Amino acid sequence: MQIDFALEAERKEGKSPAEAIYEGCLIRFRPIMMTTMAAMLGAIPISIGYGRRRIAASVGACGGRRLFFSQLITLYLTR
Repeated sequence: MQIDFALEAERKEGKSPAEAIYEGCLIRFRPIMMTTMAAMLGAIPISIGYGRRRIAASVGACGGRRLFFSQLITLYLTR
């Protein structure tokens, strides 16, 4: 979606590719962060559940780290 925003700004508003990419990053940053934080914070009740230790281990070990790492990569590549 970020690329679509950049291409639209480049075509319709006549911006240079660098300006269009920068604007696309500004527009898409908040939704990307909101989605990531909702997924990470939504996993907290499962990860601290007392009766579900296996689920908690998998959420904490795999899910949180992967989500955090993918978020860092996304922000680095779109910057």
